[in-house]
Amino acid sequence: MNASQPLLVHRRHDVLFVTLNQPATRNALGPDMVAELDRALALAESDASVRALALRGAGGFFCAGGNVGSFKSRLDADAAPGDDPVAARNREFGHFMRRLAALPVPVIAAVEGAAMGGGMGLACAADIVLAVSDAKFALSETSLGIIPAQIAPFVVARLGQRVTRRLGLSGERIQGETALRLGMADELAADSRALDELLARWLTRISACAPHANRALKPLLQRCGHEDEGALLDDAARQFAACMRDEGAEGIAAFREKRAAAWRREFSADDVRQAQAA
Repeated sequence: MNASQPLLVHRRHDVLFVTLNQPATRNALGPDMVAELDRALALAESDASVRALALRGAGGFFCAGGNVGSFKSRLDADAAPGDDPVAARNREFGHFMRRLAALPVPVIAAVEGAAMGGGMGLACAADIVLAVSDAKFALSETSLGIIPAQIAPFVVARLGQRVTRRLGLSGERIQGETALRLGMADELAADSRALDELLARWLTRISACAPHANRALKPLLQRCGHEDEGALLDDAARQFAACMRDEGAEGIAAFREKRAAAWRREFSADDVRQAQAA
């Protein structure tokens, strides 16, 4: 891996493998890292052939959260007259988090080591979280005298108010079966090699689904509970008809003919390792 690049992006079978590549800081979310992540999201949004995004950390560690070393520069930063520079910089991260959560393709976070603070926020914005059994998750901000301001809505969306309060107000670190039971992790792997295999299985499952259909479904699900139900169902019917005239014909034909649909791809653990080592 190129240590000079804060983020590595490699493509395999139309999946973007995105690796946080600052192991010296445990892949902390400094400004450069977030800017590169934002560019990766733009690629996934604009390229209709991208089918999923797999997010991981280099060096066996997912993400230590905000880069504490950059906090002093935030306090000293200039902002527009009347603006609080610290609040402005913090809010920029919130814009990124909304973009990550709204990405129209499935996002899988593969967690090793730990996902702390903002790193846990990244995982909570993903659709699927896979983790090695000893990986730790924590909302660690209050132990530093600050709060998980911009990630809070995404943690609550994944874990609910009760669990988020428990973790945020105590700084408790969870792992393994506790993370699974609380809904932080969707599935556990024994170690990093097993995590490669688990990630490959999930990517194979996603790649059995029609890519345009997935790009239509995820935004639709995110609208549920936030819009008038009748209007939402009217729009859903129009999208259903569009899907039927697009990938639906191939999907139904494949079902009737007892064959794999044209869009299906198979991933192996070697695919995952090669994509991340490229």
